[in-house]
Amino acid sequence: MGRSGDLPRIAGSSEGDDTGCTMLHVDMDAFFASVEIRRRPELRGKPVLVGGGTRGVVAAASYEARRYGIRSAMPMSQALRRCPRAIVLPPDRQAYTEASAAVMAILRDVTPLVEPLSLDEAFLDVAAAVRRQGRPAEIAAAIRRRVFAEQALTCSVGVAPTKFVAKVASARCKPDGMLVVPVADVLTFLHPLPVTALWGVGARTAEPLARLGIRTVADLAATPIETLRRSVGASSAEHLFALAQGIDPRAVSADEVEKSISAEHTVNDDLTTEAEVTRQLLGLAGEVARRVRERGVVARTIGIKIRFADFSTVTRVRTLPGRTDATATIYDTALSLYRSLRLDQPRIRLVGVKAEGLAEAAAVSEQLSFDDLAAGPAPRATDAVIDEARRRFGAGAIRYASLLGPPGDDPVQENRLSVRDGE
Repeated sequence: MGRSGDLPRIAGSSEGDDTGCTMLHVDMDAFFASVEIRRRPELRGKPVLVGGGTRGVVAAASYEARRYGIRSAMPMSQALRRCPRAIVLPPDRQAYTEASAAVMAILRDVTPLVEPLSLDEAFLDVAAAVRRQGRPAEIAAAIRRRVFAEQALTCSVGVAPTKFVAKVASARCKPDGMLVVPVADVLTFLHPLPVTALWGVGARTAEPLARLGIRTVADLAATPIETLRRSVGASSAEHLFALAQGIDPRAVSADEVEKSISAEHTVNDDLTTEAEVTRQLLGLAGEVARRVRERGVVARTIGIKIRFADFSTVTRVRTLPGRTDATATIYDTALSLYRSLRLDQPRIRLVGVKAEGLAEAAAVSEQLSFDDLAAGPAPRATDAVIDEARRRFGAGAIRYASLLGPPGDDPVQENRLSVRDGE
């Protein structure tokens, strides 16, 4: 979706008629950077970047850094050219996960109908909360006050009749704002926006639309559906046409399970040996496995991503005979996938590991394979001991010996965060 900076000032206010506007989108402001600044108050008001090394990307940028045109996913080298005095901090996923859990707990105090999209944003359906907590806008304002009072973090909240409009509204009022889009003003609000504000319109979809002269949401809403079908395909055309008319019937899905959990790391110096890649895979597999267990899910598919020095990228995935949350299984599968590439004298700048096909662990009956029986209980017991030690003493309490090396190439401490940071 288009960034808030791309959107013109149009209809909507913090005091509009919120009748029927029971969808809220809560989006934390520059979340990762804000968590870092919260524990380092001396950084307040300074350009702060969160990311992994000079060859990595920006995972988050404070609003002071954004004044230089720096955005999430920008190469760190480019960001530092724009703002040489920016303060660069390595990501701390544990800190962000803990802050996210605290914020989500606040939201679930309002209503059980909370649908997290990532660590830093969520939809809420407050229809059932209105009677005891007040009008939707009052609930949104109370959320903002409580998040700031309890977590010393700010968030922006869109209040609207549908999920899509609420998400656009939260982007429009950043940072630290609230925007109500009344039912009667939905089209007035949407139609001046660039067409890239619509869910599903990225660079690839925007090109054929531009050839039709479609630049704004109003342009798309006025285009015959048959013309759109010929340009972008039937399903995309119907989806985009509905959004352009302000139609979005999707309900908040409180029980939705993440589709995948991933971690990746861009190294400071190209990897050229299998031993170097193995070290990265072990650290990333451990991080992914920890997060899989943390969320109470198990994975059916394991994948890797390898990006070479020339920026070409290959991915490989493998579906397992059963589901897993074990570090050893995820690592062994990732290593096997890497070896299947049969690379000769590689120069690798990025390594990633991903777990997909997730299901709630409690809902999956466990049937041990012959491999599991041969391996015995040690791997899962080891994982449980490591997880407990890290919960009690911090993420660095227990480390694989092979991961002890130069801090700039630590795949655990500096893996690239795989969630979108709030804009």
